[in-house]
Amino acid sequence: MQPPVRNRLLRHCEASDFARLEPHLVPIQLDLRQSLISPNEPIDQLVFPESGFVSIVTGRPGRQTEIGLIGNEGVVGAVPVLLAGDRTPDAHFVQAAGHGLSIGVEALRAATEASKSLEKLLLSFIQTLMIQTAQTAYANLSHTLDTRLARWLLMCQDRLGGSELAVTHEFLGIMLGVQRSSVTVAIQMIEGNQLIRARRGRIEVLDRPGLEAAAGDSYGLPEAEYTRLIGDSTV
Repeated sequence: MQPPVRNRLLRHCEASDFARLEPHLVPIQLDLRQSLISPNEPIDQLVFPESGFVSIVTGRPGRQTEIGLIGNEGVVGAVPVLLAGDRTPDAHFVQAAGHGLSIGVEALRAATEASKSLEKLLLSFIQTLMIQTAQTAYANLSHTLDTRLARWLLMCQDRLGGSELAVTHEFLGIMLGVQRSSVTVAIQMIEGNQLIRARRGRIEVLDRPGLEAAAGDSYGLPEAEYTRLIGDSTV
């Protein structure tokens, strides 16, 4: 029987593993731009998003770029905490508002130490997140901006479950590590192919298969790995 939660990683837990976690899970609101993990600060809790999603961003202020996205398929803070660390140089903040379930670091570590199946599940997620980060580096080096934008929109849609995303050109520039003017040109190219509709502060996906074709091999590898290791990769 699946636990009564929306986070898909928790839903893939064995019943006994979820029972270990459940007493320690605390419902929280995830507000837009809320910082969940600050760079180089001790981590005291992890978050299983139920809705919305979180960006992992690296670099100095003014020169930041996104290297990962975590929505209801995963858990925020797993990499440093479960790989024997207590902090990370990367910022983790809410990019799309929603809700989540938080758990203290020590409670999660105790649960994974008591259960090999839970440890394996969480390490499997870490594997998919590391592949996502590597795929981001590949896309940044090997693909045009419009291809990278198509990939990013698909990843956001996977985590939101709807067709519309609230985002500004300026913020997209930060996420993709480029100037706002370059983002505007890339959006116009994709919109010209009738794959999306862009309005002030919003982008609507009109043609998901067409957007996947536009993203090419920059999209799909982490998603396939999630399905292989854990189960369903999308809502």
